[in-house]
Amino acid sequence: MNLNESLDYMDFKGQIDPKITVDEYKAKMGDDADIVTATFIVNSKSAATDLTSWLELGYDFVLDATPSEGEVAPKKWLVFVEMDRRRAVPERICEMLYDLETLTGFKLKDWTVSVEDEDYDADPEILKQVISLSPHDYREKVEKQKDLNEFRTLANLKTVAIYEEDEYIKHLKAIARI
Repeated sequence: MNLNESLDYMDFKGQIDPKITVDEYKAKMGDDADIVTATFIVNSKSAATDLTSWLELGYDFVLDATPSEGEVAPKKWLVFVEMDRRRAVPERICEMLYDLETLTGFKLKDWTVSVEDEDYDADPEILKQVISLSPHDYREKVEKQKDLNEFRTLANLKTVAIYEEDEYIKHLKAIARI
């Protein structure tokens, strides 16, 4: 299935897992504080390519959509979607998921949105509570994690990874999609 022609009803049925992650991967278009990354899991390379095109052509708020270079697991590819970190992100995520119903058969209530390894319903009101919706909120959350890591270290608990990376490291990680 390649996007040489338009997508038809249920073209993605069985091709997309009904779960997306938010901010699991680093942004390649800019600083993570400015960009939200949503990630779809897709079951074929051609579906990943078609979903990428559908997202980039269909939504003016999508800054970039990119399929993973290769399989991340047997017969599993990722599609990374980047958009500005703004208050409208929860509605925009739900809009994309709602619009996918005619292609996947999944209703909005069937989708799961994973944020920081916690699963949530695809509901804008819920997502507003768990996604950092501004660069300021994102930076503040990172600072809180740094402070909490100090206490975790003192208590001999596992710390949360927080990276202070230079531009070269960010560039390499963006290329590797990690």
